[in-house]
Amino acid sequence: MGIFVNLALALMKGVAGWLSGSKALLADAANSASDVAGSFAVLLGLKAAKRPPDTDHPYGHGKAESIAAIIVSVLLIVVGVELALSAARTIYSGAPEAPEWYALVVLAISIVVKEAMFRYSHRLGKRLASQALIAGAWDHRSDVFASLAAMVGVAGSLYGEWRGIAWMQYLDPAAGILVAGLVVRIGWKLISDSIHSAMDHVLHAEDAEEILRSVMNVKGVLTVDDLRAREHGHYLVVDVKISVNPRITVLEGHDIAKAVKNGLMERFPHVADVFVHVNPYDPGYPYKYDADFEQDDRPGLLH
Repeated sequence: MGIFVNLALALMKGVAGWLSGSKALLADAANSASDVAGSFAVLLGLKAAKRPPDTDHPYGHGKAESIAAIIVSVLLIVVGVELALSAARTIYSGAPEAPEWYALVVLAISIVVKEAMFRYSHRLGKRLASQALIAGAWDHRSDVFASLAAMVGVAGSLYGEWRGIAWMQYLDPAAGILVAGLVVRIGWKLISDSIHSAMDHVLHAEDAEEILRSVMNVKGVLTVDDLRAREHGHYLVVDVKISVNPRITVLEGHDIAKAVKNGLMERFPHVADVFVHVNPYDPGYPYKYDADFEQDDRPGLLH
């Protein structure tokens, strides 16, 4: 849907910008055209992330979403810089003519459509815990602000021509520079977040607390010695060490570990896999779970 909508908006704004002579609208059209390529990247990333684990990728292909989000972010930055340069050249070349009035109508349509796309994509991304969809949603929101800036520039240019105020006719290309700045800013934020996620980010203690308490509620688990929940695209891979009664059989310890894994995967849909290590409970072991959920100085160790 993102590909179809962005392609339609790019064509509409491109034709209207060319006919009306609006530099801001042409810049906004180029922004929508870049979104088409970005949406293709997100679509490919989502399809790759759904592939099951294999020999070369035992943890699955979830990081394909982070790669797709990085591609979207780089496209945003490149397009933003190009838009800024284009608008600056227009200002340098001399006083531009004001665009036609229907450029405002096209921008108004774009704002309504892109805001609807943002709300839909953001809600869907949150529900699916999909980084790539959320990145695409904020791309739609950046387009809303870009179109608003372009609308102000077009309206100001038209008003300047009507009232004979020469400097206001520069507002159209000036809006193009502002649009470019917004695009680059959003792109930089998204690429920073995507790189952070792609580097095996581990949930902080407060974010993993619900998972930890779920493990503690499993019958037979005496303590949780260590727990790490790693973000792997839109899902989590959990590594947990538990302590059990040292006098039970290996089979009973295995059954407890299996109950921990199945319980987490049933309760938390975004947990894709769980690796459980079973320790014999030792009262002298310094890292035990307590109600305060304090984190030891060493990363990942809870006591």
